[in-house]
Amino acid sequence: MTDLPTPRLALPLLQPGQAQKEMYHNEALARLDLAAQPAVIAADANIPPADPAPGDAWILGSTPEDAWAGHAKAIAGWTAAGWRFLDPRDGMTAWVVEDAGFALFSEGAWHVGEAHGRLIVDGEQVVGPRAEAIDDPDGGTTIDSEARAAIAAILVALREHGLVDPA
Repeated sequence: MTDLPTPRLALPLLQPGQAQKEMYHNEALARLDLAAQPAVIAADANIPPADPAPGDAWILGSTPEDAWAGHAKAIAGWTAAGWRFLDPRDGMTAWVVEDAGFALFSEGAWHVGEAHGRLIVDGEQVVGPRAEAIDDPDGGTTIDSEARAAIAAILVALREHGLVDPA
């Protein structure tokens, strides 16, 4: 539409003396509606649905077909005027209804259902990068089997949740 879109979302900008400004304004609003707090039905979709409703959106896979062809990894949203596509940028997140979780776009790919970074609660880091593996308790001069069993159970749970590396 215009040669000067916005740098992040490629929203078309109005030009001085431009005719039919409503077309550019409406296009910008349609893309902004797709980009602001995005929620999609599913991720990694490659075939457009037969009967989408206005406002329905999908994260496209690597080999989209038909009306979605040429828009790999984009967010595709259905509007009253047809499909609109939003190219993702690093750091973009979207709620994925099908997975009941978030998708994050990073380094050229969507990461669905993954948490990246650290978790800080009340100013304190509670989850961060994994540390070295913790060995199971073993040996010693005094053996307390109940304490060892409790520690081993804690380690199993932490390993199952991915919070510590397997020994």
